[in-house]
Amino acid sequence: MSEPHFRWMVALHAGVLVGAGAEVIFLHRPLIPVLAIPMAILFVLSNALRWWVIHTLRGHWNVQVVDSARLGIVTAGPYKWVRHPNYLAVFVELIALPLIYTAWITALSASLCHLWVLHERLAIEEPLLLANPAYRAAMGGKPRFFPRLLPRFEIQTDKSS
Repeated sequence: MSEPHFRWMVALHAGVLVGAGAEVIFLHRPLIPVLAIPMAILFVLSNALRWWVIHTLRGHWNVQVVDSARLGIVTAGPYKWVRHPNYLAVFVELIALPLIYTAWITALSASLCHLWVLHERLAIEEPLLLANPAYRAAMGGKPRFFPRLLPRFEIQTDKSS
């Protein structure tokens, strides 16, 4: 499937690496352990989530938007709770990596750019996936990125009174 914004996603990921390095070197960003340690932990955890996603998806995994419905619907692993755990992992990674060395300009600009890229990508991916009745039944009621920590409560109204 043609994905017009894919090149921007690739540029963003490369730009974070270059931008964070340049910001640290040219703006003399310090290593602040009280920030670096939690960001390094977040970076490692986000990569662990991404590898869990890849392992769970196996043959479904792809960097492009594809209709993999013929392979079946994946509801195991992190997909038990959310529809797009990989996007959450990448978002956290794009924030955490620059902040290890206090490259906050890169972290902020990457986050804003990633929100746009993700919005454009989901505008293509979600309709494609949700058009499949089996996917819609299995995944349509799940949140996109963050699992529900509390069960949904629906207010019942008594219409017999």
